[in-house]
Amino acid sequence: MTLPMSWNEWAQHDGVALSARVKKGELTARELASQAQAAIAKVDPALSGVVEVFADAVADPAGNGTNLDGPFAGLPFLMKDLGPTMKGRLQEMGSLLMRGNRAAADTFLTSKFRAAGLNLIGRTTTPEFGVCSSADNPAVYVTRNPWNTDYTTCGSSAGSAAMVAAGAVPIAHATDGGGSIRIPAGVNGNIGLKVSRGVFSLAPAMSDLTGLVSIQGCQSRSVRDTAAFVDHARGPAPGEFMPFWSAAEPYVEMIKRDPAPLRIALSHQWGDYRATPQIAAELEKVGRFLEGLGHRVDYALPELGYRAAFDAQTTCYISNFAVVIGNMLAARGLERPPADLVEPVNIRIWEAGRHTSFADRARMQAVFNTTSRAFGAFFEQWDIILTPITALPTPKVGTREYLTISDNPDVLDWFGNLWRNFAFTPLANLCGIPAISLPLATHEHSLPLGIQAIAKQANDGLLLQLAAQIERAIEGKWNGGRTPKVHVTAG
Repeated sequence: MTLPMSWNEWAQHDGVALSARVKKGELTARELASQAQAAIAKVDPALSGVVEVFADAVADPAGNGTNLDGPFAGLPFLMKDLGPTMKGRLQEMGSLLMRGNRAAADTFLTSKFRAAGLNLIGRTTTPEFGVCSSADNPAVYVTRNPWNTDYTTCGSSAGSAAMVAAGAVPIAHATDGGGSIRIPAGVNGNIGLKVSRGVFSLAPAMSDLTGLVSIQGCQSRSVRDTAAFVDHARGPAPGEFMPFWSAAEPYVEMIKRDPAPLRIALSHQWGDYRATPQIAAELEKVGRFLEGLGHRVDYALPELGYRAAFDAQTTCYISNFAVVIGNMLAARGLERPPADLVEPVNIRIWEAGRHTSFADRARMQAVFNTTSRAFGAFFEQWDIILTPITALPTPKVGTREYLTISDNPDVLDWFGNLWRNFAFTPLANLCGIPAISLPLATHEHSLPLGIQAIAKQANDGLLLQLAAQIERAIEGKWNGGRTPKVHVTAG
């Protein structure tokens, strides 16, 4: 099959650029889908990031429900195998228990994606139910980092991150309940924005109030792709019982202007958790770079009870996941998770969380409140907090202490392990505030290290403005202009 573009040309286009070429009549949506399918076939054997490509969606984008007149004009888009469902398609959530689980309907957000002109061509890997730090279970799949396949992509948006980093697609769906967009973006060299609570709808089954911490989004390689994605996918479904934020102007317009000089706080220690000296030094380097762009940069952090905040976050995850797993068991007429079909730590989370009381959740919510107020007070003095995405180097594939196939008998100890590495991302979920990972630094093994910028509620546009200012300053050369070893342009 002859492809419409060389791999170098394909990799140089972001999603907005590809969509523009379709609108001009230079390419068709079907040609884009065929090129994306060939790109996946080229890189995925080394990475194991794609569960399934939908052949019918590649052959006939319009027949897949894609609005070819939408702003994305049939741009190929991979869906994480968790969260929004696609009518008639499998959604197996990284779990043996969910094998063969087929969705009866599109969720509201899926319909927004289709209306925006995204062609949903396949699904990407995720750890079981999105719970742990990597899609790394040999019984299901082991997703690898395109920069060095001995290392993990982290997670939970594992496959989407790998495919965007490897140049297979410019943008892909991701979700974030505690860093699951930003962490894989950070360790794979992508851009990953977690929006504010009240931007993307979780209808019909959930809302941002019932879900509390989990947010939808994307992985991308350009700021304008992320901005366009938010512009076209945001907004409430009928009957939302919480307010939704709206933007004064589209983010794709806002990012064309630099922000006014910002007050930026650097922090590499949150409570008991601190970054390695090498990672702290990388953060400082980025701080100096931002000073060079005219921003005021200093070390500061919110005054709050970090230990109580992480305890409350842990309670939230354990009780939320216990309900999720409980609902799946009930749908299958099972009383408890089968040990041969559900990973050990997820069984322990279900056991620990299924009897969570209303009083336990009320205490948790009280800490969410005080933590959110502390961040709010901090943002009266500062515009942005800058942290590393991770506190420790990227784990190698098979590092079981972070995985739900761990044999750790103590759920709280297992979560404590997670926080030691991933402390800097979850509090933004707890508070419902926006945060973005930008590929601006390097780990000691020369793997990418994302730098996270966090802002106050509804200041998503400011984060994108800052990201676009940085992108212009580095002439679009994220990751220092390097590409991963496993990449569509390689070989």
